[in-house]
Amino acid sequence: MGLESVRSLGHRTDLVLLERSGSTVVDHGDHWVVRTPDNPAFWWGNFVLLRDAPAAADTSAWVARFEAHFPHAEHRAFGVDGTRPGVVALAGFAAAGYEVAADTVMTATAVRPPARPHTGAALRRLESDEDWLQHTELALSGQPDEETRERERPFVTARGVSQRRLVETGGGAWFGAFVDGRLVAQLGLVPAGRDGRGCDEGGMARFQEVETHPAARGQGLASALVHHASEYGFGELGASTLVMVADPGYAAIRIYRALGFTDTEQQVGASLSPRAVAGPGSGAGSGDAPS
Repeated sequence: MGLESVRSLGHRTDLVLLERSGSTVVDHGDHWVVRTPDNPAFWWGNFVLLRDAPAAADTSAWVARFEAHFPHAEHRAFGVDGTRPGVVALAGFAAAGYEVAADTVMTATAVRPPARPHTGAALRRLESDEDWLQHTELALSGQPDEETRERERPFVTARGVSQRRLVETGGGAWFGAFVDGRLVAQLGLVPAGRDGRGCDEGGMARFQEVETHPAARGQGLASALVHHASEYGFGELGASTLVMVADPGYAAIRIYRALGFTDTEQQVGASLSPRAVAGPGSGAGSGDAPS
């Protein structure tokens, strides 16, 4: 069975875009194995997607299978297919110390203009090398200190390379909000079709990595950028449905709802950081858990 058998809209569009950006997805019947060889620190590019919620008693067996698939991985990451599995689907992993989260998969067939649009930023595609260098720095801006930023830089840089490759091979666009030439907010919008030439996966396009610089939050930049990209999606891409995945506990979800996105599904995953895998006092790096 191929990706068309993945029931979760969030996971299915994730896997489609991962494949198109250079990752591999292998169906093993009761689970899929996703690999991103160019970026082994990318947790959600190197993970196991379970076809069904596992019994709590099977947790250690699934961990062993992950370790067999990824013998050199410093992290552990699992997803569960389904439209509303809830965190209970990974209760055994939670009991084993994993961080378990249920993100909200949102969809829109039309969008409304922002109530308070930001008018001082230039909204345009990322195109030049300088644009993409700023993309990396913006992606790192949310880290708490310089040490953490530099530790995460290889992962973020490699992820940026794959994102640029994805859009430059005809797969949508990465947009930025620029103030005085400085990138202060960004996101991607990519067709969910596997051939990269349009929205052939039910007319869907998937948002990627909505980010705003910490010093520029609360100014309406994300609303303006999501609306701008949505118009591109419905127009140039010919999408009939836009897909967004959001943390239900994060303030940005209210922005998406105000623009016309509605809650559709849940997307569940469990992860264990390299430090937790290695054990207390190991000195292992913290890794990164991108959404």
